[in-house]
Parts: sequence; structure tokens; C-alpha cells
Amino acid sequence: MTGIRKVLAAVFVGLALTLSAAAPAAQAAQAAPAAQADKLKLTVAGDGAQGVTIQATYADGRRLEQVVRLVLTATGPDGQRVGPVQLEPQPEGQGFYSSGPVLSTGTWKVSVNSPAPLQSKATATVQAKAAQSPPAPAPVAVIKPADGGAGTGWWPFAAAGLVLVAAAMGVAMLFGRRRTD
Repeated sequence: MTGIRKVLAAVFVGLALTLSAAAPAAQAAQAAPAAQADKLKLTVAGDGAQGVTIQATYADGRRLEQVVRLVLTATGPDGQRVGPVQLEPQPEGQGFYSSGPVLSTGTWKVSVNSPAPLQSKATATVQAKAAQSPPAPAPVAVIKPADGGAGTGWWPFAAAGLVLVAAAMGVAMLFGRRRTD
């Protein structure tokens, strides 16, 4: 009996030492990303029409876990200016921002800034194009039954389902009775 107690005591002491040694390492691992979190990487691109998309990540490649304030300004053809426009996060993914259709057709120099504490700036040249409408869908042929539209429909399946349910209930009642003889 004392041998089992010694083994259990040794296991608990080893577990306590392991947990106490792991705590400072976990705290150091949490502090390291916080030190790197003051850098933001902004990837600016056109959306294929008259808007801009921005992907914001931490400089080390980790996903952005918080909403940051991004402000867009742009200079376009003939000196046209857009902005400052505050961008809102989009549901497409963490750190994804979109301006919507704010640019006219032409080549634009776009700058996106984020203020402190995650201060960053990115600039890109974007080609804005008029939005294209999708092509019209191809016509679909509708085939009617030869008997004038009186197809069988769903009722045979419903009837078969009711028969199966009734049979299952009958079997359950048959085997569910207990005889007291």
C-alpha cells in the first residue's frame, strides 16, 4: 500500500513541476506576439471594377484579430482625388477591407493608412474599370410528361413511408407486450 502512495506522490510532484515550468514559457510566448503586433502589413489591390480591396495582417504573417481603422486616399486621371475614406471590415475574412465603388475608370494611385497603435501605410497603382454585368443565363428546356402533366409526383413515396411507420409501430407493439403468465 505504501508503494502505491509513493508512486502517486511522485506522479503528482512531477505534474506540479511540469505545470510550474510551463507557465513562464506560456507567458513569454504570449508576450512575443504582442511585441510584434505593433507592425501591420497592408496589401492593396483593385477589386476588378471601381473599388479597392485591402488585406491587413500582422507583419509576421499572422491573421489580424482585431478591427483596425484604415483610411484610403487616391489620386486618379487628370488629378482627380478621392478620400479620405474610412474603410470598414468585410465579412469575407479576418482583416479584409473593401472600399466599394469609389473610383472612376482609369489608373489610380491608392494609399491606405492605419493610425497608431498598429501604424502602417501601403500604396498601390490600381486600374479601375467600369463594372461588367454578368452574361445572361442560357435558356433551360422544360420537359413535360407525355401524359399531359399528370406525373406521379411525391405521393407514392409518402404512402410508402406511412406503411413503413405503421409496420414499425406494429412490430414494436407486438414485441413490447409482456406476458404475465
